[in-house]
Amino acid sequence: MSGHNKWSKIKRKKGATDAKRSKIWARITRDLMIAARDGGGDVGMNPKLSLAVDKAKAENMPKDNIERAIKRGTGEVEGVFYEEVTFEGYGPGGVAVFVEVLTDNNNRSVADIRHVFSKYGGNLGTSGSVAYQFERKGIIDIPAEGLDEMELFDVVAEAGAEDLESEGDSFMVTVPAESFGDVQAALQSSNISVREANLEHIATTTVSLPAEEAKKVVKLIDALEELDDVQAVFTTLDFNEETLAAVS
Repeated sequence: MSGHNKWSKIKRKKGATDAKRSKIWARITRDLMIAARDGGGDVGMNPKLSLAVDKAKAENMPKDNIERAIKRGTGEVEGVFYEEVTFEGYGPGGVAVFVEVLTDNNNRSVADIRHVFSKYGGNLGTSGSVAYQFERKGIIDIPAEGLDEMELFDVVAEAGAEDLESEGDSFMVTVPAESFGDVQAALQSSNISVREANLEHIATTTVSLPAEEAKKVVKLIDALEELDDVQAVFTTLDFNEETLAAVS
């Protein structure tokens, strides 16, 4: 998990400077709509929506935009219908790639993703071809400043977390998907700030590659993440210290 967490933090820092705010807001808007559609518009009763709202606030999205997106999701305001789709395939070196997509045009998404896989040395596979190599986990990034690790461990473990790691200026909490909302609620009730919280597909086994091959995989990941419909990309690439140094 350690390499995965470090790579996630590197990407977040990079994204903070590279990504256009309009694109970030567009993705968050879709997250809000889907969450409200699936679980209702009450933030207190919908952990998925609560997470999306927190992300929106962290990106300084105006309150009106947030409320409008939620109302579109619940059907109070007419809007575009989005569906959640996943794509699976293999990248350079046989690395498994799992892509989460939110789209209003599945045919367009398929064509775009197939093109990127082909261009960057990968192959788009069929549904289920690599999904078995990943587990759905919640990853929560908590600022370490002012926190006692054992006290934090007691809070999250009691709520259902399965792991707590110290990563520089953060504590990274790993949570089974079914306990994600409970752990977030426990942190909130304990007045513990969260930097970021996401449900991710974590590789159960990883593939180590030479630096040059690893760079090819990262180029594929970056190209996929540039697509408007793509929400997240996960791989089985082993982000060990050598790989992190090469791709950072």
